[in-house]
Amino acid sequence: MGTGITAEALRARLAQTLQPTQLEVLDESAAHLGHAGQDGTGVGTHFRVRIASPLFAGKPKVACHRLVYDALRDHIDAGLHALAIETL
Repeated sequence: MGTGITAEALRARLAQTLQPTQLEVLDESAAHLGHAGQDGTGVGTHFRVRIASPLFAGKPKVACHRLVYDALRDHIDAGLHALAIETL
């Protein structure tokens, strides 16, 4: 049983919350089958986010990452195991 978390759900939340000028969300779960946090379905547990947002202006990288984590908190609480963030 997957987490029900999709790249589209993450994309929608980030678009709504951070008004990105660039956004890419990739589900990399299949590459982590057999690893910790993977539920065996190959979807919905490991994601990569590449994002640029005007809300990042003047903030250090750690603060930008915190904005992304805060925007996705309910997904993290629901089983999103790994999130690689690339701020642009």
